[in-house]
Amino acid sequence: MDKIASLMEKLAPLEGSNATNLPGTLIYKEIQHRSRQPFLYNQGIVLIGQGSKRVYLGNTIYAYNSETYLVVSVPIPAECEIYASKEEPLLALIVDIDIGMLNRIISHMDEHIDHSLLKRGEKPKGIYVAAVTPMIKDIVLRLLSALQSPIESSVLGKGLVYELLFRIMCGENAAALYALAMKNTNLAKIEKALKLIHSSYNAAMNVDSLAALVNMSPSAFHRAFNDVTTSSPIQYIKKIRLNKARDLLLEQRVRVSEAAIHVGYESAAQFSREFKRYFGNSPSEYRNNVPG
Repeated sequence: MDKIASLMEKLAPLEGSNATNLPGTLIYKEIQHRSRQPFLYNQGIVLIGQGSKRVYLGNTIYAYNSETYLVVSVPIPAECEIYASKEEPLLALIVDIDIGMLNRIISHMDEHIDHSLLKRGEKPKGIYVAAVTPMIKDIVLRLLSALQSPIESSVLGKGLVYELLFRIMCGENAAALYALAMKNTNLAKIEKALKLIHSSYNAAMNVDSLAALVNMSPSAFHRAFNDVTTSSPIQYIKKIRLNKARDLLLEQRVRVSEAAIHVGYESAAQFSREFKRYFGNSPSEYRNNVPG
């Protein structure tokens, strides 16, 4: 195990998500292979210390490991496969994307930014993979070292995250991060609509109202939404509702009918059908921890 993986291991005593001393960062640990299954990626940057993952989104596969990193510029329901074992667990550092920090970096970089990255016709995706450079690896090593100590996390943490985000914005495929911070881009407009969907996923929503929110025509909104998420707005909303329902079933053990109502379904039968079609198991099976 190399130094980065070793430092991640120290910060991850438990399987799953492990909070660190610095808000907005966590270490994820998985000790077994997970076959391809639906997964909701939140907005953030994922850097792997050990193991590897594959993300399936539309017709594209995003494979990443310790030599590459994943950037998720907007929340994306996708499918994920994890390659890990008890002897060599998957270890990953996940860093939230702070839009305020992103804007501050861009304000300092403005005169140096290659605006051709955002030329008309470009369609930045909500997710991309890029190579880990020696500079990024050095920052990750220093950040993980600082996270071992509460005082170093407090004093140095935000500065190291700022430096990491800057280096990633200097890396390949970073147009999506620029587009995210610039209000008039389609990606920024879709992100605004996605924030409403995630905060009000159990409310009735339609394409016209979402398009009006971001000052786009319904047809233009639909195209831009698909470019960013590879999904239609209605299908995206359905996936978010089903992912939220799965969390309720697994974490709070609510009844299936309660989960259906909570995420905005009027019919428990329809909810159960769509849940099984999406996850491959019925809601009651998920509630009883059948998936594994």
